[in-house]
Amino acid sequence: MVGKSSCKFLVVISVFCGSVLLSSCEDKPNIDETDVEVNDDYYEFQDFNLAQYDIPAMISLPDETANIGASTKPEVIHTESDIKWTLKVGQNFELEIEDYADVTDLIEVEKKELADKDFYKINYIIDEKDLILYERTLVVKGTDNASPTVGVEHKSYHVYGQKIVNGLTYELSSREEGYEKMIIELMAKSIKSFKPIKKS
Repeated sequence: MVGKSSCKFLVVISVFCGSVLLSSCEDKPNIDETDVEVNDDYYEFQDFNLAQYDIPAMISLPDETANIGASTKPEVIHTESDIKWTLKVGQNFELEIEDYADVTDLIEVEKKELADKDFYKINYIIDEKDLILYERTLVVKGTDNASPTVGVEHKSYHVYGQKIVNGLTYELSSREEGYEKMIIELMAKSIKSFKPIKKS
């Protein structure tokens, strides 16, 4: 018969081993959906028609009341017959758009590419079928014996989405270096608003 102290010891060991196993499972990125709210309130946004730039869609963009230094008129940088567009609203909002024709697994491919970059820790804040918003932190190694100025945390926020309009898939994304969280939240709302122009 096993004594009470032996049972307590086994329970403590089991709990400890379980917590070690759970904490070591960091291969998958964290998902924290409570950190950001991307709602359907477009109070500080203006509708923008992209048809004149060869995209048959509407998008809602931050207006001058959004406090991001946005100009009143969005600027589209596009070379005719090219598949890439840059949509700028002031100096602090630059959304990249690319035509991917009939490819529909852009989010899956992007997540695989992010998982392969082991020098970044990815924390998904929003993880949906056609939109991801994530925090990217540079993983700093070998800083135990370094000076205190080494190993400053490099954190940025990014958004990536795909939208299908008239059978064509469009990739919508923030710039590679990312933005602060507030700008990315606005970009995510813009991406969610991207929709085909209604024919009358």
